[in-house]
Amino acid sequence: MNLNNIISEIEKIDPEVYDRLDNRRSAMQQFTKIGGKIALAAVPVALGGMFKKAYAGTGGNMKPSIVDVLNFALTLEYLEAGFYNKAVGTAGLITNSTLIKGFKDIQDDENAHVAFLTATIKALGGTPVAMPTFDYTAGGAFADVFSNVDTFYAVSQTFEDTGVRAYKGQAGNLMSSNDVLTAALQIHSVEARHAAFVRSVRSIRNNWDESIRPWITGNSTAGIGAAVQATYVGEENTNQLGIEITNINGFDISMDDASEAFDEPLSMDAVLAIVAPFIVG
Repeated sequence: MNLNNIISEIEKIDPEVYDRLDNRRSAMQQFTKIGGKIALAAVPVALGGMFKKAYAGTGGNMKPSIVDVLNFALTLEYLEAGFYNKAVGTAGLITNSTLIKGFKDIQDDENAHVAFLTATIKALGGTPVAMPTFDYTAGGAFADVFSNVDTFYAVSQTFEDTGVRAYKGQAGNLMSSNDVLTAALQIHSVEARHAAFVRSVRSIRNNWDESIRPWITGNSTAGIGAAVQATYVGEENTNQLGIEITNINGFDISMDDASEAFDEPLSMDAVLAIVAPFIVG
């Protein structure tokens, strides 16, 4: 059994395998230690346990590469950029001059994100995914999205809230490249500003409705309803790192306030399920 060959083959599948096992030298030492303690026939089983531990928390699969994550982000940015391109270009949809400027700014941001992610993927030697065909009505669930401004605001909020949680959910998969992680976090904070803007617009339009805050409260959809509930699953969490926030240091903090103080990530699979109704090809 050639341990060097084993490691080389694994490296072809996951170039970041050494980050999980400290480094190549450490991996070799671990393999050698295993081989010296157990029978040769049992080595594959021991190696399996070693890699199971190394890949713990990844659903049993190797984590996506940086290019995979960036293409995932690019798909979301295509979705948002196309949405705002259509909305801003639709006469009579957004009639307030101040608000149209705000949404044009968001439009510019999302198009800049598309351009940046595309360039970064190419610079890393990857191939940017093609822009899908979108149905912004989600199969008719939001049939008047470009003729009823309230529906437009609701879908906008959903996209922005999803985007914030999506970038957060992929931070751990970008840690092997500090530069890429930093850039992703810079986009993440801008998506959060977009979400706060859209939520504020909805609140004002609904006479400063207290249920529509600039931040997410529990798993509330802020009045949009069941059609977007998946976007907010998990946001009701009030426990961080094993610390219950509602009674932290003896302070009586409400469930709403505790959930608002921390934003939760979404997995790649969860995000793709949320946006699937908007993608038709």
